[in-house]
Amino acid sequence: MGNICRSPTAEGVLRAKAQASGLAVRVDSCGTHDYHVGEPPDRRSQAHAARRGYDLAAQRARQVTAADYARFDLILAMDSRNLALLAARCPAEHRHKLQRLLAFSTLDPDGDVPDPYYDGDAGFERVLDLIEDAVDHLLATLQTVPEGAKRS
Repeated sequence: MGNICRSPTAEGVLRAKAQASGLAVRVDSCGTHDYHVGEPPDRRSQAHAARRGYDLAAQRARQVTAADYARFDLILAMDSRNLALLAARCPAEHRHKLQRLLAFSTLDPDGDVPDPYYDGDAGFERVLDLIEDAVDHLLATLQTVPEGAKRS
């Protein structure tokens, strides 16, 4: 919601894995609230991500804008609450773009990316496990879309 933990982690993982796969994917992370606008990702998120080779340091929290709904082809929420908040602000013509990230997961396709703050190191590692799995399957799905249908 504040864009300092789960969403920046997902952005870093998706950006790195898309680049490694050769897919041109435009990725940006934002929150549904303005709690931490301008701040870097949580230091624990950065440390755990760095251990797996993802650099989150350049990211800064921002809040979702009306333009984001038109600019992106897919808008991924970390949990059902965020999805509801995004849907409440989303123009009707863009609602088809909204989805939970874990809808692409094989580990917990009906679940939410949990808030890692309450489970210490294990929580941050679980978030990374879920995000990596979902991103791998999302990228596999994107690679099956015909070239003419892809947008950057």
